[in-house]
Amino acid sequence: MVHDGRTEQRVARRARILLAMAEPDTVVQELAEYFGLDRTSIWSLCRRFEALGVTAVWDAPRSGRPPRLSPPAARPG
Repeated sequence: MVHDGRTEQRVARRARILLAMAEPDTVVQELAEYFGLDRTSIWSLCRRFEALGVTAVWDAPRSGRPPRLSPPAARPG
């Protein structure tokens, strides 16, 4: 996934972070500085990975715009 040229950059970056975190000598602060993030973002990704597994590298679904319902049509009475 990291080396596939078709992978979105943000997904590849998350995968690189998780691969780096698998190394026992990784320092979170150094990793955060390298990727231009803060430590809480790194830890948040790690917690998400623990909860969801490898699917954590893809974007979470968004709620999106609420559906708009039109008023009911008047019935002839």
